[in-house]
Amino acid sequence: FQSLEDVGKEKNFVFLSKKIEPSSVLETAPLFDGLKKELAWNKFSGPTFTQSYCWPPVAGGCDVVAISHQGNDPLLYIPPVLTLLQESDYQALPNMSGVSLILCPGWKKAQLVFDLLKTYRKGCRHLHPMLITLGQNKEAANQMEIRGCEVVVTTPYNLLRLLEHNSGLLYRLCHLVLDEIEVLFSDTSEQVFTILDCYKKATAQAQGSLPHQIIAVGTQWNKHITPLIKEFMNDPHIVITAIEEAAIFGNVQQVVQPCMNSNRTAELLKILDFTQRNLQKVLVFTDSVTEVEMIHKALKSNSVVSLKKHKESKCNAKCVLERWRKMHSSGTPAVLVLTDDCLHSLGITDATWVIHFSFPSPAVFGQRLQSMSDNFCPGIKDSAVDQKDMKAKSVILLTENSSCHAPEIFYYLKHAEAEIPEELYDLTVKVQESEEDEKFSRPLCASLKTFGICRNRTECPDRHQINLSIDMAQNIAAEMIETPERVTILPLFIVHATKYFGRIVRKQKDQYTALAKEMNDYFRVPGHRISVSTVEKSVFYGLREGAICHRVQVVETPAEDEENVCKVTIKYIDEGRTSQVNSDQLLHLPVKFQSLPPQAVEIIVCRVKPIDNEVEWNPKVTDHINHKIKGKVHHAKVVHTLGKTVWVDPMVGVTHLPTMRMWINEYNIRSEILSTGLGTDNPEHVGEIQKLCTQIPVVDHGQSLEPFTKEDTADLEEVSSPQDPSIQENFAESCNSPKMFLDVFFSDGVVQTKETEDSTVHQQKGCHPPVKWFQDDVSVTLKVQILRATDSRCEFCREKVTFSAYSEGKLYVADLELYQSVMAEKSTCVIKDTEAVILLVKEKKGTWCKLLKNKNVHVSLDFECWEESEDERPFTVG
Repeated sequence: FQSLEDVGKEKNFVFLSKKIEPSSVLETAPLFDGLKKELAWNKFSGPTFTQSYCWPPVAGGCDVVAISHQGNDPLLYIPPVLTLLQESDYQALPNMSGVSLILCPGWKKAQLVFDLLKTYRKGCRHLHPMLITLGQNKEAANQMEIRGCEVVVTTPYNLLRLLEHNSGLLYRLCHLVLDEIEVLFSDTSEQVFTILDCYKKATAQAQGSLPHQIIAVGTQWNKHITPLIKEFMNDPHIVITAIEEAAIFGNVQQVVQPCMNSNRTAELLKILDFTQRNLQKVLVFTDSVTEVEMIHKALKSNSVVSLKKHKESKCNAKCVLERWRKMHSSGTPAVLVLTDDCLHSLGITDATWVIHFSFPSPAVFGQRLQSMSDNFCPGIKDSAVDQKDMKAKSVILLTENSSCHAPEIFYYLKHAEAEIPEELYDLTVKVQESEEDEKFSRPLCASLKTFGICRNRTECPDRHQINLSIDMAQNIAAEMIETPERVTILPLFIVHATKYFGRIVRKQKDQYTALAKEMNDYFRVPGHRISVSTVEKSVFYGLREGAICHRVQVVETPAEDEENVCKVTIKYIDEGRTSQVNSDQLLHLPVKFQSLPPQAVEIIVCRVKPIDNEVEWNPKVTDHINHKIKGKVHHAKVVHTLGKTVWVDPMVGVTHLPTMRMWINEYNIRSEILSTGLGTDNPEHVGEIQKLCTQIPVVDHGQSLEPFTKEDTADLEEVSSPQDPSIQENFAESCNSPKMFLDVFFSDGVVQTKETEDSTVHQQKGCHPPVKWFQDDVSVTLKVQILRATDSRCEFCREKVTFSAYSEGKLYVADLELYQSVMAEKSTCVIKDTEAVILLVKEKKGTWCKLLKNKNVHVSLDFECWEESEDERPFTVG
């Protein structure tokens, strides 16, 4: 170890497998002169502590593993790698294409690295970086050629797709960089080792004396780094500036000892009894002066010789340190009880045991482990380190009061592959549940809505459970979704490939069309355009953009002391987008224009997600979808609603044929995304959303109502016109004349026409289950005959009950219009193994002469349950 090296004003920790002279000043760093000027020009403030140790071995062509809290910074390796490429040895090569390869964990990090290379290539000769994003289209990989680029940036999945068609790429590869190594090995270890195997074979067969270098940087040590070093690297330099990660690399034994808070001292005495027999050098850490005094007194009364140190101690640090070391050298067990703030002044690095009497926060945990750094035992040469060779040991006393930092310590111990007691698991779960409850007023997680899953709930700032007061407060008005099986959608703001904001356009008379025309006419008069003097948050205003007027809401205003700032953040309440405008652009909006609720709805396309386990859509997909759908009429089926969010599947772009007075399906958005090669199937999406919403005591529209029949689709529609002048002409052409739907029904990526109409209608409507019924004076009981029902929905209205469910892969729907009224709020539905039992509470007591207004062949009287007196007349079966 080279610990406590001075670089700048602060002292830092660093572990080095070999001695390195740090380059702490840019002027003397081992970089190309042109690159130094470019770094200075871009106001580079480094090198940082970690960079000062990484740059020299990388620039020297050595294999390097660097682990640091700043290990996700590409500037740990970009400057020295670019410097290597300026050397004359490379310039003499006949083909420098692809001599350096940077593997990143995802497209977003790859884009960042690529942008940095473009920024700093100005200081280098003939540097042409290349970013490769192939997707799953084999034709694209087949046509990909790497010419004239010295540095290739890509991801493991993309590289493997490329190597299928261009296996010769690795034969001229000199520098392989693994960026964010812990993420690469956690998510794509199989792919990375496949690439490393190919690279190893390619270097063995390569002709000439090309240099070969592997650089791995990251924020955490990973168990896969050991085989990387042993099998693929040549005596690498290991640089670790994160003490917690050095402790894992150094095989510090981590032990968690559960005990009651009142029993901590007794537990401590048991531990010290063992350490005394083995002459260990022990530090007992706590976070208060009172506890130091209490522990010291307890040890003394139990004949344990110990020293104490805290900020109120009379004895200075030097005195305590000398006495502690003399105790050990004389054969007396050395025990020092201290507070965390005293460790730095003592500078202890040779302790063998650390006992955490007070549960550590992540910040002090590393400091405490650093006091044992001289006894870390790196286990690279052997496949495993024997427990008897593990000199350093960390013991954490876990009590019922240790909840504050339990999750952080839990994840560190899990990362260190330590044995974790059940008590720590339980405590972590409780803390995380509490943290989730604290997020209850936050927005619903965007990833959860978009893909049905959130990869990292502990780090995500948003909530992952339903909050009825938020999610249902501004529910979509029922009249906006008159027929969920086919709504007309106008996407106006594209967030990403599967999330948009826009309007659901009413089929009969769209209120927004009339409002927009009236607003435009009103604000066309100069005297009506009254600027607002004082802007208030959450208030509605008018905003003119050219000839178009929008309704907007102020969501953020400047701070009071920023008098010169006149920018305000607004949301276009009928489109969903936000922007910043000058406050004097906002106009007073008459009350008559505020009565219509905001029309913007969040629209999410279901069952598709990015490839390669990416968490965000590649901009290529978003740009393609944006160009394809913005401002154009689409038809969609609503499968779920929550608040102002609708999930649709499918969503189809439609084209109007005015001469034939009909619509045809032009494209399916989901299929369009899949065709880019950058999206893949996400079959669990809708199920996860429905599971999330099971606690909501309402039935979602898309699952409970019957779909359109052929007669429904022939109705005329009136669609509101978009306000964007660039799309208005197209829209007007397709919407101003009478029209009907072509007999085309939704199918994923397939246009179905009249020939398949009958079968399609049957599939869309579902089967009607057999229903038996009986009654008494107070209630009516319906038995819906359905086996092992799943995804069941039951909606009660005053004169109607709607039931739907899946059974053995088929959808069953019963939409029953009742003969008399019931009390919807008191009616219930219970799902059993062979049937669903629906209890309808009558609004007025008495006997019904029949169940339904109209006869239904699937509904019959349940004679087994019917109890009829002799003088009662027979009932008509509904």
